[in-house]
Amino acid sequence: MTETKAFVVEQASAESHKDLLLLDDDNAFRQRLALTLERRGFRVRAAASLMEARSLLADFRPGYAVLDMRLEDGNGLEFVAELRQLVPDVRAIILTGYGNLATAVASIKTGAIDYLAKPADPEAIVRALLEDGESIPEVPDEPMSADRVRWEHIQRIYEQCGRNVSETARQLKMHRRTLQRILGKRSPR
Repeated sequence: MTETKAFVVEQASAESHKDLLLLDDDNAFRQRLALTLERRGFRVRAAASLMEARSLLADFRPGYAVLDMRLEDGNGLEFVAELRQLVPDVRAIILTGYGNLATAVASIKTGAIDYLAKPADPEAIVRALLEDGESIPEVPDEPMSADRVRWEHIQRIYEQCGRNVSETARQLKMHRRTLQRILGKRSPR
């Protein structure tokens, strides 16, 4: 292959890596984030549901993905594995308003490169997408509160039980409705 052809192929490959799939069911957040990411040089295709994202993937292979964890028609965590089958080297991050240690670990195990709590700063999202993975996060100034430790434990058991509320309640020796109320709330600080 000549040098010119090699350069064109390399440039096309680098350009296609700027393609980004944004999957979030919050319209206002999705539009603001898409605009911010486009200003940073990404070519964004946005979807509000898993069904819409799957249809985009018919002719689109993104180098990056920003996925909301809880969607009306499914779960962004499960979609990471699906996306990695189509694009093995995709750099995907999970965004969630229901952050906890168990889902953070699950997102990394499914192939996401990072996990950010909403409302996430757009600059933090761009940094997470472009980081090389060599940097180590800083140690927090304050330890977790007792409420947060309890929340993390409940979420870990919930994930281990396959997100089955009844089984989780049995494991925790807790009333199912009490557990449902706890799971419906945002995580404590």
